[in-house]
Amino acid sequence: MKRVVHAACPHDCPDACGVLITIEDGRATRIQGDPEHPVTRGFLCAKVAKYLDRVYSPDRVLYPMRRVKAKGPAADAADADKSVRATQAFERVSWDEALDEIADRFRHIVAEYSAEAILPYSYGGTLGALNGASMDRRFFHRLGASQLERTICSSAGEEGLKSVIGIKLGTEPEQFAHSRYIIAWGSNIHGNNVHLWPFIEEARRQGAKLVVIDPYRTRTAKCADWYLPINPGTDAALALGLMHVIINENLFDADYVSRYTVGFEDLKARAQQYPPEKVAHWTGISAADIRKLAREYATVRPSVIRVNYGIQRSERGGMSMRAVTMLPCLIGSWKELGGGLQMSLSGSFGLNSEALKMPELMLKAWGRPARTVNMVQLGTALNSLTAPPVQALFVYNSNPAAVCPNHNEVVRGLKRPDLFTVVHEQFFTDTTDYADIVLPATTFFEHKDLQTAYGHYYLQVSNQAIDPVGECRSNVELFRALAERMGFDDDCFRETVDSMIDRALEAPNPWLQGITRERLEREHRIRLNFAVPNRVGTGASPVQAERSSAEITTPFLPFAQGSFPTPSGKAEFYSETLQRQGLDPVVAFTPPDESRHGSKATGFPLELLARKPDNHLNSTFANVASVRKMETQLGDLEMHPTDAEARGVRNGDRIRAFNQRGEIVLQARVDSSQKNGSVPPGVVAARLDWARFSPSGGNINVLTSEILTDMGNAATFYSVCVEVELLRA
Repeated sequence: MKRVVHAACPHDCPDACGVLITIEDGRATRIQGDPEHPVTRGFLCAKVAKYLDRVYSPDRVLYPMRRVKAKGPAADAADADKSVRATQAFERVSWDEALDEIADRFRHIVAEYSAEAILPYSYGGTLGALNGASMDRRFFHRLGASQLERTICSSAGEEGLKSVIGIKLGTEPEQFAHSRYIIAWGSNIHGNNVHLWPFIEEARRQGAKLVVIDPYRTRTAKCADWYLPINPGTDAALALGLMHVIINENLFDADYVSRYTVGFEDLKARAQQYPPEKVAHWTGISAADIRKLAREYATVRPSVIRVNYGIQRSERGGMSMRAVTMLPCLIGSWKELGGGLQMSLSGSFGLNSEALKMPELMLKAWGRPARTVNMVQLGTALNSLTAPPVQALFVYNSNPAAVCPNHNEVVRGLKRPDLFTVVHEQFFTDTTDYADIVLPATTFFEHKDLQTAYGHYYLQVSNQAIDPVGECRSNVELFRALAERMGFDDDCFRETVDSMIDRALEAPNPWLQGITRERLEREHRIRLNFAVPNRVGTGASPVQAERSSAEITTPFLPFAQGSFPTPSGKAEFYSETLQRQGLDPVVAFTPPDESRHGSKATGFPLELLARKPDNHLNSTFANVASVRKMETQLGDLEMHPTDAEARGVRNGDRIRAFNQRGEIVLQARVDSSQKNGSVPPGVVAARLDWARFSPSGGNINVLTSEILTDMGNAATFYSVCVEVELLRA
């Protein structure tokens, strides 16, 4: 029997693709894009197109496993053998045995140290509303465990964005087709937001210009009409330089600024401190190009900025995003079809997340909120946290031994013999190398979920396509079972998946009006109901609740008439909220401390970009052979020929990259061109990979730090200084 199931990709990508899964005799035989999805339109990225290789991989974790050998990676194993060797470090046990052992250890830890000695660790392994954050949060709230501050990816940029416009909203992808000037700022659209690309190409066919601002010549930069390499961490300086030109040459929209912004005079005064000549010194972009970019952006209309999280992964990342977010407010491009800015659109969905997570369980059980541990600083937490120390770590939806900064400290903590570590995973990973218990996890083929997006405005139900392979369980079912083992008799732990989806949709967000689980199951994807007035939006008349999403074609212009959900109700060039936090209430540029122009540059003159591979999602997909072979530069350090020559390094040489935190041996990939290489002078780049695939047993995060950003307490992966030396035979 053959059937097709509608699902949605839950991986950490803006696009949240509509997916069709063909099932024959209970087995998935084909995956393809849903051609009816208005944004993702029937095609998949190269990695998800190979998803059957992931679901049916012989390396899947299929049963609960208990460690029987010492913690650590398989010694002296070739790449192809590492999963086999990892399996040999464990013995198969039943789910009952695994859950009993976890519950017993948790009870003993709670009795001896308190529940705060237990730390959950999860992030973006799935962005499904239920399997990302629902039953798991209920469990750890009820347990009274330490809470995790989940900030490793996007929080600095989100705080910077919201400090100006108040909410994570922006230009819908369909409108990019109407743009005439598109800036991709720290955004590798062609590599990690590929479903926006056809709209950009449509705009270019009608004469639009694509400008890319990035310290690395990405896939997108290679396709650009104009590529501007910028020094890492200097984006706020460039934005201020653009504002200097726009304001002084009277290119801003005086009417929009007067009606819908506050603090313009403060911003005008601040911008005078950033003439293009001064900005050029920091950014590496010439003063002439800064003036040209400012004039074109302000006058070729409509103009739009696609800004991604790259610019916020430096020490002043929040201020960088704040500065860039001011630009469309200054020129009034929010008024125009195809204008504005897009970073994250996730603030639009407004699901009832409180009903999914139920934080009140913690107060009910313990009468107090538990302490919070920042996920970026896991190494410090595992090695130095006291009162109480972390005695148990429960990892799911993440691979911290690969993705966390300060890798050496993270591994040192994971090796602790007294640390009880549970990992819920689909594969043996860098993190399972240190686990005491490994539990088998489902893929999105094997469970049902509710799927939002942060790159478009369509809500979807992702239906279960096949039975779980082996004995795999979803996050929802795992934490439901563990709650039962712990004796938690609260009704919420027995709630069905369908009921949880229903509750998530019962939110005070007017844009969810008329959207039900039944409609989603029938229509497969529904655009948010922007015709219903909200705290932001056009204020148009409500539509009929049952109107098909396919009929809703009115463009969404959230800030055409202001209506910013900020304390002032306007776009805030001056923020009293930031002032109360001790931050600059306007905007300013200070070089990152760990940069060429910063206070910690001594001895390490090269700025490192610890990049994500184009064909993986963070560390996800790194072990799938058909996907891995698409990444041709894993294990390389990309260098400008000027920097390589100064160190006697040639293309293909083995080199050592090092700083005060660690070192890693890589192969030099030296650009053949002085002008058209991957990195500018003074910058080197390497790609994130699993440590188990490195001969040295570490990855590029041995060089990154736990220093947090100025806003949002996020990671500073791109504020890293290193030195490089040739390894001689």
